[in-house]
Amino acid sequence: PAKVAADALARGELVAWVNGPSEWGPRALGHRSVLARPDSEAIRDALNRRIKGREVFRPFAPALLDAQARTILVDAPNDMTPRMTTTCEVVEGAELAGCTHVDGTARAQTVDGDGVFAGLLRTLEEAHGIRGVLNTSLNVAGEPMVAVETDALDFLVRRKPDALMIEDGWIRRPST
Repeated sequence: PAKVAADALARGELVAWVNGPSEWGPRALGHRSVLARPDSEAIRDALNRRIKGREVFRPFAPALLDAQARTILVDAPNDMTPRMTTTCEVVEGAELAGCTHVDGTARAQTVDGDGVFAGLLRTLEEAHGIRGVLNTSLNVAGEPMVAVETDALDFLVRRKPDALMIEDGWIRRPST
């Protein structure tokens, strides 16, 4: 799953990602997410327009491996970054244009360990030189987070991300 998703993200595709147990709470932490390249304002804008349908001024969050965060963000990782509950200053020149707020900060998520989401982040960096992903919740305003596979399939049909990864299954939308 990590290699297939990393290749799609590197091509600029928007990927709905469902892996592991369902999440609840104010943030998507890599089990129910929409993922995109973190370095592109154009991709961020497409995500807002095509999928999220939210105000353009609202920033998205980068998800980064702990080692990546140390070189991209000031004072990260810290006790609050694994849960995406604090902002950090983005180091000048870091390739996070799609995730950096106008004040130069990002509400980052740091990831450690050997889980599937960490594997995706490692693969994306090793195969494509892209550090981190833009990570947002797999839902739209006014709707709960996707919980089960049938919710994810409904999201794919209605919101039209380029692809959906459910565990190790890959579904790509037909090209139009």
